[in-house]
Amino acid sequence: MGRIFISAAHGGKEAGGIDSGAIAAGTTEAKEMILLRDLIVTELRSRTVEVLAVPDDLSAAQTITWINSRARSTDVTVEIHSDAASSPNVRGASVFYIANNNIRKQNAEMLLMGLLRRVPQLPNRGVKPDTDSGLGSLMFCRQTAIAALSLQVGFISSPDDRTLLQTRRRDFALGIVDGLITWSRAIDPNPGTPVEPNYPQINININGQNYAEQGVLINGNSYIPIDLVDRLGLDLSKSANFRRISYRSIVYIKAIELRDFNISVAWDGENRAVKLRSILTVFPAESDKIISRGNTSEIQLQIFLKNNNENSIVQFPDVPKLYREEAALEGVNHDIAFCQMCLETGFLRFGGDVKPQQNNFAGLGAIGGGAQAASFSSARIGVRAHIQHLKAYASLEPLVQQEVDPRFRFVTRGIAPSVDQLSGRWSADSDYGTKIKALFKRLYESAGLL
Repeated sequence: MGRIFISAAHGGKEAGGIDSGAIAAGTTEAKEMILLRDLIVTELRSRTVEVLAVPDDLSAAQTITWINSRARSTDVTVEIHSDAASSPNVRGASVFYIANNNIRKQNAEMLLMGLLRRVPQLPNRGVKPDTDSGLGSLMFCRQTAIAALSLQVGFISSPDDRTLLQTRRRDFALGIVDGLITWSRAIDPNPGTPVEPNYPQINININGQNYAEQGVLINGNSYIPIDLVDRLGLDLSKSANFRRISYRSIVYIKAIELRDFNISVAWDGENRAVKLRSILTVFPAESDKIISRGNTSEIQLQIFLKNNNENSIVQFPDVPKLYREEAALEGVNHDIAFCQMCLETGFLRFGGDVKPQQNNFAGLGAIGGGAQAASFSSARIGVRAHIQHLKAYASLEPLVQQEVDPRFRFVTRGIAPSVDQLSGRWSADSDYGTKIKALFKRLYESAGLL
């Protein structure tokens, strides 16, 4: 069995110090995760497992560098963290793995089941590809040289999860250790037997056509020859995060990283092929412009919504139709507006300060702390207010319809024509635009537009 690296994540570490992360009820994410990590390390060592704890004062990038500089091919690494939500009712544990890696998905299930067997009172939120995370990808899962998972042990914002963690911390640690050992043994079934790398070859399909050269499967991830990047018309010169692997005199890159360049990446298990699709039905340079044309149909929006919350269209069956109609009237990209709604409402789950009956799909007027957000007489008027608020940020043009957005007049017109410029304006979250674009990309992939 290989070694195990453990990182106690807490909301984004800053070099030279420890970020407290989320804060709730007199405690912090940093404190809770470090205490849990220390118990995990002690338990692993008692079972004669070699474990390395990542120093707590490293940044996210430094953490990955620290692990990669010490890692061997049979090692594994896990990042433990707790999440926070606007509603105290949101709770449960989940594990994120690098997208399109079925082996890592199975490893994630091993880890999560280990925890839930010891702490069955903790709700199971399942294992998820990192493309389903808020940012659309997780650096810890993508850039580590060894098998990596990100374990969310619960929500520090939930009194139930927080109490469970604080009163049964040892059970959490024991469950995580059980899962880690099972996972580590699956990675290295023949410990002590050094083997020269012999990666299995895989086929490559680009836009429906088979490519003559083959890729390789490394640690469950599809890698493609670097020369394919030129064929796809991509420029990686400014992308420092791409990991290049040299194998038998050929340089390879991890296929999943091409998603950042609007390349859809999928796995065809029957033909053992990585499938790349590079033809966009939208112009990439315009895809983040709020004043632009949406490309999805009402059915595609309904499917995306239902796939992420099967109960979503029970109360709001016409929301996809309303976003297409209201956005078209004001010249707003309905795909962007729809994805922002999904982010703000949790795919129409709501659960925070805004209630479903308020028909407020974009947090208009919500300032937290239970303060009353704006309410609208119908779903259509709520969608209209959202579209008008987006137009206020993105355009100097007058409204086509009568003003219903209660905060339209407070916006500096045209200050944020692109999605990224909503960060720090619509929301204080510096990653707000990135999160909307991550959902936008998932929508287009599910609709076959990428």
